[in-house]
Amino acid sequence: MSAQSLAPRALYEEVAELLRQRIFNRELEPGSWIDELKLAEAYGISRTPLREALKVLATEGLVTMKVRRGAYVTEVSEKDLSDVYHLLALLESDAASVVAERATPEQMAELKRLHGELEAATADRERFFAINEQFHLKLLEIADNRWRQQMVADLRKVMKLNRHHSLFKTGRISESLAEHRQVMQALEARNSERARTRMREHFENGLEAAT
Repeated sequence: MSAQSLAPRALYEEVAELLRQRIFNRELEPGSWIDELKLAEAYGISRTPLREALKVLATEGLVTMKVRRGAYVTEVSEKDLSDVYHLLALLESDAASVVAERATPEQMAELKRLHGELEAATADRERFFAINEQFHLKLLEIADNRWRQQMVADLRKVMKLNRHHSLFKTGRISESLAEHRQVMQALEARNSERARTRMREHFENGLEAAT
């Protein structure tokens, strides 16, 4: 396969990432119609790679394609959010249990370092959110199940559609940090069942704050 034949794929993936970030940053609001012609002109591309990019985002759940109406930024219902948090609680609590049992001292130190950064980021909501995600993704990486990692990555993209209504609620950052401390304590104690329980509770509380 030539390098030239790979170019269209690289282009639509790049466009997908640009749109993904615009959705996460609320530049494209949930429920809003995506003007394909305007975006294609703005990016200086044809509508073909743009449509391919929208298909990628539709697969991720960030965009909803409507027959004869085009693409819309997905609106997350309370049921959607509940379903996503339920699955994340199952997947990440299991990962926490695995990490408590199997993490090397170096891996545990990396989690502790990220937790320390989280403790220091409470005054900056965007930074707190970013480090929080890094911590969870590092935990999944250490648990070392690529299928779980892929599932969580897709679920977290949908969760981000609602992020300004969860972590950003008054008092939720301090609550989330307290929950992270309990998770970290269970991990360092190598208590797999407590780690599982604390992580599950963390997501249950996150759902309560998000709805």
